[in-house]
Amino acid sequence: MDNRLSPQVQMQFMRPGQLEAAAREFPVVYVPFGCIEWHGRHLPLGNDALKAHAILVKCAEKFGGVVFPPIWFHSGFNVEHLVPVCTDLFERLKRTGFRVIIGVSGHNVEEQLEMIDRALKPVVEDSTVTGAALWEVSLSFSAESNTDHAAKWETSNMMFFYPDLVDMAELGDEEIVLDMSPPWGIGGEDPRTEASAKVGERNVELAADAIGRKAQELLDSLPPENRGFGIEKIEPGHWWMV
Repeated sequence: MDNRLSPQVQMQFMRPGQLEAAAREFPVVYVPFGCIEWHGRHLPLGNDALKAHAILVKCAEKFGGVVFPPIWFHSGFNVEHLVPVCTDLFERLKRTGFRVIIGVSGHNVEEQLEMIDRALKPVVEDSTVTGAALWEVSLSFSAESNTDHAAKWETSNMMFFYPDLVDMAELGDEEIVLDMSPPWGIGGEDPRTEASAKVGERNVELAADAIGRKAQELLDSLPPENRGFGIEKIEPGHWWMV
């Protein structure tokens, strides 16, 4: 698998005609969520959303659909504020013509999935669209596809997608306590011995494939009349911004 991320499925890089063509072909939008937080000394702070976004780009490259830009919302924020904001976003994506909205959290905590679920609920209740809240490995969890915190799996993902952002030398060679405790803040298997770009590539492949299959399943679950692009044409006057 190529680790480059195609701009042709990323909403922020697409022209109106490209967005419309992609949505008519497969009216699915993927929305990656994460947060800015410590991921060891060796990984970037934005790891969670970067990881989710990149996996979704690989998914869209293979299955179709469009990837929304990464959203960095901490799960500790007041969800009573965040849920209405996310509902508004999902409603706007619905009005853009998408029929399936998949929110994917790279933060991997229940609170973030609950937030996405709550935000989706009023958007999908009329059955003209559908959606799901997932972790990036919710559907691919196995011996070859898993997650952790800045350990084997997250380090491997970043080694595959963003090797220039990973600095293993920051970890040194002293013993690391792998239980999330200070000063390391790493939970899982020792990334110095267990992580690799190859492990990350396989994890990404399985996760992206599972999400793509779920997207097709969700689209097929809608009534036939609701499986196509939801507006006549993307143009000023009918549609202007998400």
